[in-house]
Amino acid sequence: MPRYRLTLEYDGRAYHGFQAQDGLPTVQGAIETAITGFSGQSVRIAAAGRTDTGVHATGQVIHLDLDKAWPAVTVMNALNAWLMREAVAVLDCVVVADDWHARFSATGRRYLFRLLNRPAPPVLDAGRVWHVKKPLDADRMQAAALTLVGLHDFTTFRDIGCQAKSPLRTLDIARVTRVADEVHLEFEARSFLHSQVRSMTGTLVQVGLGRWSVDDVAAALAARDRAACGPVAPPDGLYLTGVAYDPPAAPSAA
Repeated sequence: MPRYRLTLEYDGRAYHGFQAQDGLPTVQGAIETAITGFSGQSVRIAAAGRTDTGVHATGQVIHLDLDKAWPAVTVMNALNAWLMREAVAVLDCVVVADDWHARFSATGRRYLFRLLNRPAPPVLDAGRVWHVKKPLDADRMQAAALTLVGLHDFTTFRDIGCQAKSPLRTLDIARVTRVADEVHLEFEARSFLHSQVRSMTGTLVQVGLGRWSVDDVAAALAARDRAACGPVAPPDGLYLTGVAYDPPAAPSAA
């Protein structure tokens, strides 16, 4: 029973998050339906992370096991054919070792948050960016973002419904850059708490608007209190852009 690693791209607006839910369209449900259509098999996939409703991906990673040893390119092309009516595409597919796991073998995850920072609303990117009309100071946002880097108790930036056993996380990278009319926030860590990226982004926008200082962000983090968090950013503009593996997930000899 070969194991396949797939890299996915999807538009989260069409789905109630990644994880399968009875009676609701989800990314997982779309993929598993496509797998059944292609192979005749009922398969449960595993993902590197479970994105929320409205969150997008350009580098989500999943794995699945099939009874038949199909060529990886056949699996990719067949699934894309079955997914033509969905907002999901398979970008890559390789055979991996039987003990490789999309979630538990991961050593890092990367997220990008796109902010459209101009008076005019988005048209072509509606639902794919967070529109902030007032000018943002990206340099001040970057200075505040650096206070979040490192090992911290991120209770302040954790959804109250988060089921993680510990609020401790190590944020490896928090980078804010201006790209023409957009401000991009990039975050990298081994793992994230529920709504952590959206919570940090919403707070950093308050700094960019001049409503919070850099010290206010540091104080909010130190408070370890959800009530100290700034407004949580909407899912529009949030992308899971990649998952790291060490060693990299190389194709198996199968």
